[in-house]
Amino acid sequence: MTPDAEKTPASPPAATPAATPASTPASTPATTTPRVTLRSDLRASWLDGLVALVVTAAVFVVLYIRIESETSSTLTVMPFMADTSEFWMYYLSQAFGWSALLWAWGTVIIGLLLSGPRPARLPLSGPRLERLHRTTSLNTIALIVAHALLFAAELIYQDTDSWPSRLGSAVLETFIPGGYNSGTGVWAMPIGQAALYLSIPLGLLFYVRHRIGPKTWRVLHRFVLVVYVLSVWHTLLYGTNVWYDGAFRNTVWLLQLPIAALFLLRLLRPGRRSERLASPSAHRGSKAGWSLRLTGRVAAVAVIGVLIAVIASGRDGGRTVPPEDTSSTHVHDD
Repeated sequence: MTPDAEKTPASPPAATPAATPASTPASTPATTTPRVTLRSDLRASWLDGLVALVVTAAVFVVLYIRIESETSSTLTVMPFMADTSEFWMYYLSQAFGWSALLWAWGTVIIGLLLSGPRPARLPLSGPRLERLHRTTSLNTIALIVAHALLFAAELIYQDTDSWPSRLGSAVLETFIPGGYNSGTGVWAMPIGQAALYLSIPLGLLFYVRHRIGPKTWRVLHRFVLVVYVLSVWHTLLYGTNVWYDGAFRNTVWLLQLPIAALFLLRLLRPGRRSERLASPSAHRGSKAGWSLRLTGRVAAVAVIGVLIAVIASGRDGGRTVPPEDTSSTHVHDD
């Protein structure tokens, strides 16, 4: 998706033929900068995708071991899922979900580094960092889709009705908002579906920005941060291994601190002069625009304060104790 901030164009705008110097013969063809295409980025994303699969496999092993050793809070919520040979597809779906969130996190971090003031030293050059930003974005989408498809496959596998009924129920519960009507999933599933359905067009709009215009693309691209927030929200609501206060849940909150800090820095020191917050008297736009920019900066500071409070206390207002009744056989009942 994943998943998961403002990114500056990952490549220069569509290039025009370079001017031919007077000394160059008229027959010499003008040089052009090739436009970045989806096909070229898909070809370049194989290494990042391979790493994502390795990380997913490692997460799956960790989840599997925790279930086998009965140390996962998933068994507190759903004790019937202790049989890993029966529910391995569900745990693989979880693994893809976690790697999707991690890749979305990395994509947002890179995007904020590219769109805001960059550190003096980075391990990669600007163009290589931009390409990595695009490939992680594409792989985030792939990981989110794999997460959803495996969840649907698990529903089909566990269903005992006819195949048409299995497929219909799985599609309804996995991909249709409101189709999953049990427990936390009533809210968590539509939130996750929104992240999925927004991530695909927002991730691919870059490749048609020359058609919709760079300004329109930049405005729409800012909603990538919304997709990431929805992904984190979905995880905290529906990830059974982070349902209760503890190290895993606290780590999810801790990872949001660098994103919030980079986002605040991006607002305080934007790369574009037009986005800088001047004094009210020096502001050339409307007063409403100035107020909106100031509100954004204040809100970013407030978010950082909330994150620090949650991380320091280890409490976020969520679940603190297991439910008294864990005998339900339906996934994720409260």
